[in-house]
Amino acid sequence: MRTVTLPSLLRNSLPAIILMLVSVLGGMTLFPNSARADLRVCNQTQNIISIALGYRADAGWQSEGWWVANPEACAIVYQGPLNARYYYLYAVDDIGGGAWDGSVFMCTQDSSFTIFGVEDCLARGYERTGFFELDTEDKTDWTLQLTEANAITQEPQ
Repeated sequence: MRTVTLPSLLRNSLPAIILMLVSVLGGMTLFPNSARADLRVCNQTQNIISIALGYRADAGWQSEGWWVANPEACAIVYQGPLNARYYYLYAVDDIGGGAWDGSVFMCTQDSSFTIFGVEDCLARGYERTGFFELDTEDKTDWTLQLTEANAITQEPQ
């Protein structure tokens, strides 16, 4: 007859206990949730890029910047589920000088910023910058790929 002692019982049950704790704690905020919803801009170039974001907030139009995306890396420019269909982006290649821009004008400045309103940028001491429109198709999560040729490719998550 085999005698089971408490230490051998714990040692044999330890993997099951660890697995149970991980599965219970995994549903809590202690572990990052891979299903998070964000707006990400991925830099598929060999240079560092800086990114500005514009969108319609509850209080009106708002522009924010700058996020930096290293080569072959992504930056989260809007954290959380997307609550609008359209967002507006401007990105600039910090080394090569190229830009991803458009015809929707919003206010920016050289240093980090959050600017409310899109009118009278120059009179208010800001730069008037052309952003391009990003249609997220009402998805709650979106990733945008910026490529070397300054072509913009979009893909829903």
